[in-house]
Amino acid sequence: MAGVNFDSLNQVYNHYLAEYAPKTNTPLDTHKKDELKKVYSSIVKMNKESPLAILDKSSEAKSYAISLKESARSFRNAVLSTQGKIGESEEGGVLDHKMPYSTRPEIASVKYLGSDNGQPTPSFELGVARLASPQENVGNYLPSDETIGLKPSAYSFDLSINDIGYEFQFQIRENDTNRDIQERLSRLITNAEIGVEGQVLEDDHGNTSLKLISSQTGEAGGRNLIFAISDDNTSQSSGIVDYLGLNRVMQKPQDALFEINGTERTASSNTFTIDKQYEITLQGVSPEPGITTEIGLKGDIDSLAENVNALADSYNAFLDNTFTGSNEHTKGNLLHSELGYMSRHYASDLDAIGITFGSDGHLKVDEERLKAAASSQDGAQAVGAVKDFANSMLRKTSQISMNPMEYVNKTIVAYKNPGKNFADPYTTSAYSGFLFNNYC
Repeated sequence: MAGVNFDSLNQVYNHYLAEYAPKTNTPLDTHKKDELKKVYSSIVKMNKESPLAILDKSSEAKSYAISLKESARSFRNAVLSTQGKIGESEEGGVLDHKMPYSTRPEIASVKYLGSDNGQPTPSFELGVARLASPQENVGNYLPSDETIGLKPSAYSFDLSINDIGYEFQFQIRENDTNRDIQERLSRLITNAEIGVEGQVLEDDHGNTSLKLISSQTGEAGGRNLIFAISDDNTSQSSGIVDYLGLNRVMQKPQDALFEINGTERTASSNTFTIDKQYEITLQGVSPEPGITTEIGLKGDIDSLAENVNALADSYNAFLDNTFTGSNEHTKGNLLHSELGYMSRHYASDLDAIGITFGSDGHLKVDEERLKAAASSQDGAQAVGAVKDFANSMLRKTSQISMNPMEYVNKTIVAYKNPGKNFADPYTTSAYSGFLFNNYC
């Protein structure tokens, strides 16, 4: 690794991560041991059968391969989520899982946690009088550019939260300003990740204050405060708590106050469960007393229509993403031809229930025809057509994720001797090597 420029290495890695990788992971990105074993076996088989080739090493080809893999992963996760198969990676899901609704999402949003066991799940009215709030300490506003009014030395203070005490130590140096120390303590407390975050506030006169906010909300255990700060018995010099006003409580934590079907309830968090069926997240207070949001489950037909629309949207987004990065260094046309061939295979069955492919390859859904087909005597067959198409997309995205290099220009050098070859470890590593090709 001699001569490696680590700053450049970080820059190229962060560029690819920011440009092509999804912003967040989901539960679908975790896998069981047997799933990982199956992926490994597939890689070994693919390496044995792949011919030796010289890959296109242009920046366009590299970018396309990375973008294609991430787009395939995102589309696959979207299909699995539509099928209600979170945490599983294989086909066989259904598209008729229950869909929750909230008539006023600005008051509360909802997720369905129950299972489709044939038992009715009742709806209810939810009104919100108060949201759960955290503890907020707002310190003294001090002239930001003035030198701090404490002598240079090592200082410390104690912060206790949930019956656990933490001591924070820091140094005040010559010419440190009030803002310097406030920002230093804000980073120190936030980076400790103990459930308290800091931020520096500034008023209209250029004065700044250190604000501390608890991650936790509500009156846990009946306590008035979530955290407390003191330097009365600390190991280093004291005085910083009083000087900055770190122990000045501006807002005490409060429980959420709401009504379900007219019965008053409280919760220490704005996210909670009801009867192990719904996960409710309070978003805002009811605009007036008596104004509520209805929480419940959509009918099977409405759920089906919403799920099919979500599937169509994710397919169209995947199609657009793969087309955008296609150029003379890639085989984007090959991928589109493959998707087009697969689409034509299911086109007649999907068209019969109101799902059609446009001239540009995009899926379009006629909800009225879809609902009518699902409500007919052949409703199961109608849903089966959608399931078959979704499962074919799962298989295709798995193939793309396994080997995105299949859609980058390459020159075949030699084909392996059938039945007498060995696994080639470099076939799949070419993809990951793109990130570090010019640096190691």
